Amino acid sequence: MIKKINARTEYTTQLKTNDVIEAPLWLHFRDDPALSVYPEHGHAWGEFVYAFNGVMEVNIEQINYITPPPYGIWLPPNVNHSGLNRTSVSHATLYIHESLCEYLPQQAGILLSSPLVSAILHHLKQHPMDEAEPEYLRLLQVLLDQLHHAERIGSYLPHTKHPALKQLLDFLHTCPADNSTLEDLAKRINMTERTLARLSLKELSMSLNEWRQRLKVMKAMSMLEDGRTVENIALDLGYANASAFINMFKRWMKITPDQFRKLLHR
Repeated sequence: MIKKINARTEYTTQLKTNDVIEAPLWLHFRDDPALSVYPEHGHAWGEFVYAFNGVMEVNIEQINYITPPPYGIWLPPNVNHSGLNRTSVSHATLYIHESLCEYLPQQAGILLSSPLVSAILHHLKQHPMDEAEPEYLRLLQVLLDQLHHAERIGSYLPHTKHPALKQLLDFLHTCPADNSTLEDLAKRINMTERTLARLSLKELSMSLNEWRQRLKVMKAMSMLEDGRTVENIALDLGYANASAFINMFKRWMKITPDQFRKLLHR
């Protein structure tokens, strides 16, 4: 874990990628440890990645896509991507060959899956079936059909390779409740406020303030999944009261924290 602004996160486990896939539709379940990474890779299969517990982050061209339930990440075929897990994560990945992706999005993004998708994935995780069974293959086809109708949304955190700005973003990941002004944050990395503002727009395509709000939303989704109260989450994210936190969350997610929590338990 990062303890100081000049510390670096160490991801201690490099995970193996699934690069040899033989079936047109293939479902795979994995449990990944905290501080683990998937190296950059790509293949002719699209991927729908759904996290049962925890939040995965998948990076494509310096854009981070996240997977809080009931959302999943859609990765089109032949797109290079990498992944990281800041905490332990249990997840499922449905691999879909490019020949079956005609009606799926051509761009990566977050898909709001139906309750049926979540139910089927939970069922197959809890009751493993032989991959050759007709019932199993029918359920995979139902998953594919449901994904054709899933809503694509955009919730992400851009990355940066700029050393100083990366230090600052790592710090904010570790201390999401920090409410330092832009001037104070700039001083941490020996910059002027104006230079940091310009650098954020250049590297992140958004202001640092907007990036911080998106980070808080991502952290909040994990906390809501863990059953934390809205009031406690608001305080842990640096808000003076729950109302300010709720307004921020609704701005980005289009639903309130409590409505999001209900989606988790459908």
